[in-house]
Amino acid sequence: MDDVKSNKMKELIQILNEAGKAYYQESREIMSNFDYDKLYDELLDLEKETGVILSKSPTQNVGFKVLSELPKEAHDSPMLSLDKTKSGETLADWLGSQEGVLSWKLDGLTVVLNYNHGTLQKAITRGNGEIGEVITNNAKVFSNLPLNISHQGELVLRGEAIIKYSDFNRINEQIEDVAAKYKNPRNLCSGSVRQLNNEITAKRNVNFKAFTLVSAEGVDFNNSRQAQFEWLKKQGFGVVDYKMVTKDTLPDAVEEFANKVSSYDIPSDGLVLLYDDIAYGESLGRTAKFPRSAIAFKWADEIAETKLTKILWSPSRTGLINPVAIFEPVELEGTTVSRASVHNLSIMEALQLGEGDQITVYKANMIIPQIADNLTRSGTIIIPEECPVCSGETEIRRVNDVKSLYCTNPDCQAKRIKSFSLFVSRDALNIEGLSEATLEKFIGAGYIREFADIFHLEQYEESITQMEGFGRKSYDNLIKAVKIASNTTLPRLIYGLGISGIGLSNAKMLCKEFQFDFSAMRNAGEEKLISVSGIGKVLADAWMNYFSQEKNNEMVDRLLMELTMKQEAKTEVSKKLEGMVFVITGSVEHFENRKALGEAIEAQGGKATGSVTSNTTYLINNDTTSNSSKNKKAKELGVPIISEEDFIRLLEE
Repeated sequence: MDDVKSNKMKELIQILNEAGKAYYQESREIMSNFDYDKLYDELLDLEKETGVILSKSPTQNVGFKVLSELPKEAHDSPMLSLDKTKSGETLADWLGSQEGVLSWKLDGLTVVLNYNHGTLQKAITRGNGEIGEVITNNAKVFSNLPLNISHQGELVLRGEAIIKYSDFNRINEQIEDVAAKYKNPRNLCSGSVRQLNNEITAKRNVNFKAFTLVSAEGVDFNNSRQAQFEWLKKQGFGVVDYKMVTKDTLPDAVEEFANKVSSYDIPSDGLVLLYDDIAYGESLGRTAKFPRSAIAFKWADEIAETKLTKILWSPSRTGLINPVAIFEPVELEGTTVSRASVHNLSIMEALQLGEGDQITVYKANMIIPQIADNLTRSGTIIIPEECPVCSGETEIRRVNDVKSLYCTNPDCQAKRIKSFSLFVSRDALNIEGLSEATLEKFIGAGYIREFADIFHLEQYEESITQMEGFGRKSYDNLIKAVKIASNTTLPRLIYGLGISGIGLSNAKMLCKEFQFDFSAMRNAGEEKLISVSGIGKVLADAWMNYFSQEKNNEMVDRLLMELTMKQEAKTEVSKKLEGMVFVITGSVEHFENRKALGEAIEAQGGKATGSVTSNTTYLINNDTTSNSSKNKKAKELGVPIISEEDFIRLLEE
């Protein structure tokens, strides 16, 4: 193998692994699926040509190391990826004389379920294919998953946790900040399934679609995958939509699926074909990466060439300015498209975009417009030094090796409108009648300069009632809504302030921890903040940064003068563990999982946190002598390390 090919393979492996890590571990995208597949195929061709496979090649390694606070567990058998093709002819040749099951290849998060005695026992994510994360509590709140089934023997099946486009759009519509909106259903689903709090999972309406029955004790399926699917339906499971095919009927079936893509409510990135004959498929064995009993079919993207006319720069409440490509309209997958998000500066620069460039565009998964390539690569786009809304100075920031553009002006109108829009939103002060368009008018007219001004709009009664789109009834309704909103709760207020990363659930946890003492909360240090469930260093820093600015404190003080805080009902708890702080690590034996142990602690008035600090009372670890990082930290700080049995004895004292 010559040096040129060797170096190229090393370069491709590094790029692909970075993209894979971002996608699978961090639920973000640094390149499109189109680009990833193109580079992956290029690497695969080089490996075949040279006969050499380098270490860490993504063509051999399945997934990446799981990074999560969720408990981890090894799969009984490795979960392999599927070989893929974009050729219908290859697909038909693969099927040969066999009958096949053709189904959607769903784009969510793969989950393994284990049932016994008719009850869901365990749910584990795919993870890196060898080790997954235990998400049993979250699976129990999937919207369509049966918790009990008629089959009493052991059942193991695999399927995809998904969030439908209709639910994805509904959730995104509730998010005021454009920058905070979820990029696609898969990312939203991944975050929803892997929550530490399954209440959040339940609200996201996660669905489960079974696609493989691994084993079912005592059941004879007559050697048929179709029979397995139909049996699973009778047990109450949602099963991936499928069609039975032969080599002759396969082309029409593929076309039928393709025609449904644009209207299908479930995210899909292709099809899966597997042999109906179970024994035949298993007799073929597997490669290091793929089983030979199934193959994936990825849509051959319809690509159109067009001309890039300009880049629009779209600011958001957080200051992030997103580049949006505007191009001459083209027909793709039956619709006309003329714009596509470029996501960030890194992608824009990689494409070397310039006005007038000839570009190719496609729809990712036949739905989302994306730029596939830039044929002329002039690279003439100038990154604006001024915000297009306020003319304030911009700056380029690099986060996780991704470059993005931000407006640095704290008084940028775009930021202010989005901030006020969040403040009056349903989960914050919930003021009906103050749409973004109305806020823009009021801010432009000088009626609103800060949050407290909203509660003095009556002084502009004459001007407001004469505004276009406003009349006496609209004005009266608005003033009534403002008055109602002045009686609110502290979590709603905190969420409405728009502190970066502090959502309503975080606000509730902070209030609970500080017993609704806002003064103590706003003056809290990092150690106290990160001891709150759900608050890590990033959120703690954002909180402290916000309240370190005197203008923010003065603004909040003026706002508090306009509000009446409703008293939150307090739940009486046992005082046995009152004032004690626990950290749990390692596997547990007497409780279902670490979350259940944490709930037991909180039920007795204690607190379970994620990090060992000087405030920690006990570290619970059944392996008390291990050299884990938390054990080492506990020993350094003199924090006692106890086992579960020690903890149970503590409760019984």
